[in-house]
Amino acid sequence: MTSTRKPHVDSRLPQVLDKAARLFRTQGFEGTSVRDIARAVGMLPGSLYCHFATKEELLAAVYLKGVEQISAAVQTAVQLHAEPWERLQAACVAHLESILQDDDYAQVVIRVRPADVALVNQNLIDLRNRYEQLFIDLIKALPLRKGTDRRAFRLLLIGALNSSQTWYRPSGKYKPRAIAHQFIALLRQGQEEKA
Repeated sequence: MTSTRKPHVDSRLPQVLDKAARLFRTQGFEGTSVRDIARAVGMLPGSLYCHFATKEELLAAVYLKGVEQISAAVQTAVQLHAEPWERLQAACVAHLESILQDDDYAQVVIRVRPADVALVNQNLIDLRNRYEQLFIDLIKALPLRKGTDRRAFRLLLIGALNSSQTWYRPSGKYKPRAIAHQFIALLRQGQEEKA
């Protein structure tokens, strides 16, 4: 006789991810133990292994959720524009708004370097590269001067965007939208000057 019961779904998985993201953000990946995460969720450390075999696998799940959130924001913003520079600017605004808000998942994506987590290094790199493909496509569509290294252009822009989380202050003069507009204006100005 076959059972008609549906498999049990553990409703604590979202809570595990949320608590892990918070702890990875506030204490760092190395500074957070499986015991810390289990305690924050109110479960035994061994119970956490029912969801993830290692702390690194849990980090990869948190990182994936962060990348998905940022990607969705960028894709939604870009769809509202047709002109290539406006699309890139919209992507930059969405990226900054995602990483500068008080969101644990986005902060983990920005703060945890794949090279620092050997067991899931390639997984995190693949997630980062999938996200950066959005910017590769946006920059490919730009009318840049002949000879412009589009890869260097992208690395410069993403580096500037990501470094903002170290100096940005919500009470400061510039909000994420203004910062993105300034960055794009500077990059665009460099492309419009005569050689």
